[in-house]
Amino acid sequence: MSRRTLVFDAGGVIVHWQPLALMRRLMPEHAHDDASARRVAAAVFQTQLAGDWSGFDRGQIEPAPLAERIAERTGYPLAALQALIAAIPAHIQPMPASVALLESVCDAGHRMVLLSNMPRPFADHLEAAHACFGWFEARIFSGRVGLLKPEATLFDHVRDNLALDLEHSLFIDDHSDNVSAARACGWQALHFESAAQCERALRDGGWL
Repeated sequence: MSRRTLVFDAGGVIVHWQPLALMRRLMPEHAHDDASARRVAAAVFQTQLAGDWSGFDRGQIEPAPLAERIAERTGYPLAALQALIAAIPAHIQPMPASVALLESVCDAGHRMVLLSNMPRPFADHLEAAHACFGWFEARIFSGRVGLLKPEATLFDHVRDNLALDLEHSLFIDDHSDNVSAARACGWQALHFESAAQCERALRDGGWL
């Protein structure tokens, strides 16, 4: 089998990401059930490509002014928002089944690349705290390059800077919008639902 490149998302693919649970735990007066937690999450994170949080993801704003902006915009308590931002690094823990999947990809001899919408402080934490992130030949975080999925410019940036042969590369993400955007840019892409589902798809497709 020829050496190929698998490009993985991080949140929801490699690391645990359950924002509704975070909202309910840290902002219970506003997020007291899943429906209200969804409303709070929508207000805090806004849309993927616009708003305060996307500026954080792009590396344009630091945590302290981010919390202040969200508090002013939403009326949520500043202390609760500060606690929320501070709690996220400990929340985004690697999922054991996904780590096992990465080990299988490593054993197959493929190059692994990380492509994640993630602000610099969280990216720095992941790299320092978890050895599995050292398995990636390249790690592209939005907070370091100033671009976000599903922007075509990000996919083109990764393709060009890593000299990817898209015929022998596969992008894996849990958000269907990102998968569709990658395909529109000429990439092969797989929608991640679980580590078991992903591994089956990789084996069925001849990647493992």
